[in-house]
Amino acid sequence: MISTVVWGTGNVGRAAIRAVAAHPALKLTAVLVHDPRKVGRDAGQLAGLEGELGVCATDDVDTVLAARPRAVVYAASGDLRPDEAHADVARALRTGAVVVTPALYALYDPPSAPPELREPLLEAIADGGGSLFVSGVDPGWGNDVLPLLVSGLGSTVDTIRCQEIFDYSTYDQPESVRDLIGMGHPMEYQPPMLTATVPTMVWGGQIRLLARALDVQLDDIRETLERRPLDDTVTTRTMGKFEAGTQGAVRFEVQGIVGGVPRLVIEHITRIHPSCAPDWPTPPDGTGAHRVIVEGRPRIEVTVEASDEDENRSAGGNATAVGRLVNAIDWLTEAEPGLYDALDVPLRPAAGRLGRSQSCT
Repeated sequence: MISTVVWGTGNVGRAAIRAVAAHPALKLTAVLVHDPRKVGRDAGQLAGLEGELGVCATDDVDTVLAARPRAVVYAASGDLRPDEAHADVARALRTGAVVVTPALYALYDPPSAPPELREPLLEAIADGGGSLFVSGVDPGWGNDVLPLLVSGLGSTVDTIRCQEIFDYSTYDQPESVRDLIGMGHPMEYQPPMLTATVPTMVWGGQIRLLARALDVQLDDIRETLERRPLDDTVTTRTMGKFEAGTQGAVRFEVQGIVGGVPRLVIEHITRIHPSCAPDWPTPPDGTGAHRVIVEGRPRIEVTVEASDEDENRSAGGNATAVGRLVNAIDWLTEAEPGLYDALDVPLRPAAGRLGRSQSCT
């Protein structure tokens, strides 16, 4: 069994605990938390499982890493603390652990990552003998392996579009939804995530990875942005009230330009209520989905819906992103130490997991 630590118990960490508990090759040995109110609580309780897992959460990072776990799922957010997340991952790598995480955006495409971010991680890997695989929580597979798979089903390809379409009223992460993305703020507020060049900083690596896999040369990466206000005040189940006139919907694209034309596009269409921007694309169930559209011959459109935590579509997206990361761990432990990306790490079948639920004591 591969001793595995889950570091963080937010939206991503909860799903990671469940995924590790269900995997026949992994053994959950520790859960790291920052909130003192979570210290001592059983991991099964923190993950929303019916039973206990017999692993109590701790904030003692030194002790957990001193035990030299074979794998670490780094599920703490890097949105508001990128330097700290980078340092935490490097620290885990120096123990020799395989680390999987969605927190380091620049490492979606390691060859194009800034040297000041990539080189310290490579040094940590060389020192400890571990490995690192970064894949997005939006989810990464929807912007790399799925579009690449679908592109191989046609005879000609003109454009590839990857969409995330969500009503975020069900997403329990107010700091990101309100402050980073700007929902509920006045329209003159500048959301950090929507500041020019930031979307490219986050998703540009995935555009570069797609271009590398498709063997095309990018002329440029461009951004587009639209924002819409709420017509009426709405109240959400998880994040309370959003006033009329404040930002209620966002649509942006990160475009890979090839031959002067946007050929590779990652698009996010995000609402805080279905009534806002009804003319924009909507998911089949009205709540959330991920979609890949390949324009060419034939035209191919694939829509993926996933639900988790009481049919929550946003949580389902997190869960599939986490599944991609956690299910890569046993492959990574058999591979040579290194810095891996989505083109290196194969999608793994659910071997040994058909009909298996999380193991609780």
